[in-house]
Amino acid sequence: MRGVDTYQGRGLIADPIHQYILYTRPDGIPGEATEQDLLDSPWMQRLRRVPQLQSARWVFPAAEHSRFQHSLGAMHLAGRFAQQLHPSLKAEFPDAPSAALFEELLRMSGLLHDIGHGPFGHFFDDNFLADFGLTHEIVGQRIIREQIADLIRGLRRSPSAPFETGEAINPDWICYLMGKDRTRPEAEHPRWLAHLKPLLSGIYTADNMDYVLRDSYMCGVAVGPIDIERIIYYSFFSDKGLTLDRGGIQAFIMFLNARFYMYTNVYYHRTTRGIDLHLKEIFRDTVRLMFPYDLNKDLAPYLHLTEWTLLEEVARWQDAGDPERKTLGQEWRHILDRRLKWRMSHEVVLDLFEPRRGFGFMKAEEVEQRVRELLPAGMRDFPFKIDMAQQDPRPLNPIGMQDRQIYVYDSASRSVSAEPLKELLKYLPGKVAQCRIFAKTHEHDQALAKALNQALGEERPAHPTNL
Repeated sequence: MRGVDTYQGRGLIADPIHQYILYTRPDGIPGEATEQDLLDSPWMQRLRRVPQLQSARWVFPAAEHSRFQHSLGAMHLAGRFAQQLHPSLKAEFPDAPSAALFEELLRMSGLLHDIGHGPFGHFFDDNFLADFGLTHEIVGQRIIREQIADLIRGLRRSPSAPFETGEAINPDWICYLMGKDRTRPEAEHPRWLAHLKPLLSGIYTADNMDYVLRDSYMCGVAVGPIDIERIIYYSFFSDKGLTLDRGGIQAFIMFLNARFYMYTNVYYHRTTRGIDLHLKEIFRDTVRLMFPYDLNKDLAPYLHLTEWTLLEEVARWQDAGDPERKTLGQEWRHILDRRLKWRMSHEVVLDLFEPRRGFGFMKAEEVEQRVRELLPAGMRDFPFKIDMAQQDPRPLNPIGMQDRQIYVYDSASRSVSAEPLKELLKYLPGKVAQCRIFAKTHEHDQALAKALNQALGEERPAHPTNL
């Protein structure tokens, strides 16, 4: 055979969501790193042992997919965005990198965005990492800078083409893009980099597009059509930033509604939140015993902290000689056997469509205090818990997204503005809180429902439950 081998240095990964995902693999070039090297690194392989859906796995039996699978999907979609967006980026910034480097930068940002996740995902953030002033993004940035930076710097091509001579990816660019906190680019960052921020931490990203598609599929939940290709096709960079042509608006709104549905009915499912209430009682003490390290000082032990190692460890604790481990192990046994401690008695859904000065949802502790005061005297000491599951279906202020702002292009007026978003998104709430009251039995559901309605200042019919 004469000529170039089309398949040399590239491979395919079969995927139930995107069918096939291209990746680069070693091609005999000395000193070159490839995507396969990163995929096979211990820190990426660790994500195979961190499930994507935390407690929801006890509600949706097929949802056993991992953060590793999701990261591959985010990498793929980030690359699709790059292929669409590079011409408009180059038009706005003549000093922008080659199409190949741009594609690979976004692909690596998608691949590595969850590399810092611990067991039970976001729950681990809220109930362990937060005690150290950390998030999984901050931990992930450290992993990138301290563990895999050399591999990133050694990349020389995307699945589409080689970089131009002398080009290389700066790992700090990825760290900036994956950061969820509102941040400004560093002085040494290239001018075009800030334009990319909404693609990794905005309202429609490679991350959330993949998890909505993947999680709904793996859970067996029908969320309606999600036209990702149309959204990508109608996305481009204007002089203002990431811009969506009106031709993609309806697909964009359908996607936001699908994500809203997933939060309401999957991520914040009543049983999932009930399990999380039980986990909160034992999680900090469990991780303290299993992982006596400060990640601000010592990163290496984190490589071996996964959901697999945690669950294997706690499964043995009910027979431990140490009283604290034994008590925790007995609680974990209930969770592992799916013996629910907390069952939903009633739910009230609160929503907010526009910013209102001085208005916000009450904290769970405030609601609990009000409910306890409103219960009949004989029930004041009755054990119950309040859960306030909050989500943001769209930005409360669509024109105030700061470094994640997106814009709308109107071809009729040839104008680019964020203003149309206020009208386009007005039927989707900006904030939603699913306020639920849980008890150990359904014996007093009626009294608890009445007290919760009164506490929230609104009488509503009881929410049906099958538990």
